[in-house]
Amino acid sequence: MATVRPFCAVRPRQDIASRVAALPYDVYNRAEAKEETQREPLSFLCIDRAETQLPDDIDTYDPKVYEKARSLMRKRIDDNTFVADRDPCYYIYELVMDKRSQTGIVGCASVDDYLTGVIKKHENTRADKEADRIRHVDSLSAQTGPIFLAYRRREDIASVIERIKKEKPIYDFVSPDGIGHRVWAIRQTADTDAVSRAFSDTDSIYIADGHHRCASAVKVALMRREAHPDYRGDEEFNYFLSVLFADDELMIMDYNRVLKDLNGLSVDEVIKALKNLGTLDETGEAYRPEKKGCVGVYMAGKWYRLKFNEDLIPDDPVEGLDVSVLQNNVLDPVFGIKDPKTDKRIDFVGGIRGLGELERRVGADCAIAFSMYPTSIGELFAVADANLLMPPKSTWFEPKLRSGLFIHEIEA
Repeated sequence: MATVRPFCAVRPRQDIASRVAALPYDVYNRAEAKEETQREPLSFLCIDRAETQLPDDIDTYDPKVYEKARSLMRKRIDDNTFVADRDPCYYIYELVMDKRSQTGIVGCASVDDYLTGVIKKHENTRADKEADRIRHVDSLSAQTGPIFLAYRRREDIASVIERIKKEKPIYDFVSPDGIGHRVWAIRQTADTDAVSRAFSDTDSIYIADGHHRCASAVKVALMRREAHPDYRGDEEFNYFLSVLFADDELMIMDYNRVLKDLNGLSVDEVIKALKNLGTLDETGEAYRPEKKGCVGVYMAGKWYRLKFNEDLIPDDPVEGLDVSVLQNNVLDPVFGIKDPKTDKRIDFVGGIRGLGELERRVGADCAIAFSMYPTSIGELFAVADANLLMPPKSTWFEPKLRSGLFIHEIEA
């Protein structure tokens, strides 16, 4: 059963929360991050990507970067940019994009639940990507970017959320990208106990996004346990900052593919190869797949709808995913893309960028694009429940959680 508990968040003052809240650190390259921090000096990106506050010749992973992050966070706590809640709370975090709302519970999930598999993952992590966040969390003694978790809807949690959302929010703003953000605090003991009990009756929780941040938080916890062999288990480093969403709150967008070349084939030869896999029809306009088993294809200025033959879609949690069917029947045998994680001839385009971005890429530096039907949250759960891993770039979640609205301190 899952353990999720309330915590005393360190968070921005109400009057500046909109200026502090920042997109995740890894959606920017260094130049973009520096530009954003120059635009908004209070952005939490100054702490998440502290190299932006140092000369450009300082390496991104230089120890000075992590020292700067810690000193800047302490400064903002000391000058009351950030304030700490005195009593443990859960928080309700609502994001609104294109008039669609999704609402989650902010709390701290258990490191032990991750280690024992109660919290389930669907992708592997890379040690080099973990290393940066391990040093960041360890240096700050704080977790600053929440892990995006999902669970199967529970009415007992939904009823608390629905009631508290009728109260006045502690934050209510629209970020520069047009996303609405509202936050409420769940302060009453009866309510926090009810939420904790509900999660304790939940068999499984799933990492939707943030596998590297989660793995890093866990490894810092293991480091702290080793340094404190007499640890009790209730110390804050044994828990990691999370936002937990019911499955019916979430929207997964398509994660599309573009290839740099046609692997030496002509357009006609590609069309012939695709027709051998199912039904291929020219659409006359940009095509977004309307159901599982269909893929959009754009090349030479034309859009096509490819509907795979049913015998190419196996009854398997991973191999039956549309991204797997495309990889196994098109990208590998037709275009020679053996490993999409390492092959430089393939690139991935998040669905938030739209089909126009696929057309732009084919006109600029690519030869063919594939628009995908989104992986469902049910498919994600099925893969994780089977202890399997998804292919790379299978899911794109929007809107992105903001960093800096909630900080979880983990001093031993």
